[in-house]
Amino acid sequence: MDDTQHSFASTQKKSLKFIALGLFFILLILFAEHLSRNALLPALATRVDGTSSPIASSAFSILQQVDEKLCRALGCINRSTSDFSAWKITTATLASENSREGLKTAANQSVLQVEIQNRLAIPVLFPNLEISLTDAEESEMQFIRLTPKDWVPSTWQTSHPNFSLRGAPSGAIYRLELPLSLPQNAAGYRVRVFYP
Repeated sequence: MDDTQHSFASTQKKSLKFIALGLFFILLILFAEHLSRNALLPALATRVDGTSSPIASSAFSILQQVDEKLCRALGCINRSTSDFSAWKITTATLASENSREGLKTAANQSVLQVEIQNRLAIPVLFPNLEISLTDAEESEMQFIRLTPKDWVPSTWQTSHPNFSLRGAPSGAIYRLELPLSLPQNAAGYRVRVFYP
């Protein structure tokens, strides 16, 4: 009887140690996630445009829920990330404002229509836009650089006063119309995003 009780008590102590050790590792993982969240979340963030697998999207959603609960309990500093690969230029079209008079005037007035989307499942800082105009030989003639204050719609800027610090929400799409004066020998254009 004594041997049975002794082995039962020994097994119970071992299982309690195992449970305590497991809880310690879970707390350690949660604390490490909380400390490294500003680097971890951008690295693990999935894309909202359908290119990420549903399993990865679900796992990241659970991670975000856990992170939100930890932030409520422990407090956090939310920093938006700057990741140029998060941005997708879905459309870019250059249209002439006055197609009939374009050849007669010295400066060809045109409108560049751009649609850009934050594809990450987290907020991302607004990038700068660079428009390069090229001639018929694909040589770059002119660069136009726009900061977020130049290209983010003014209605968005007024409704989100801290937009430059908070960034663009997940999945946000922005449609812009930028007036341009094109040189006469301009034959093409490129639009890219970059962070200074």
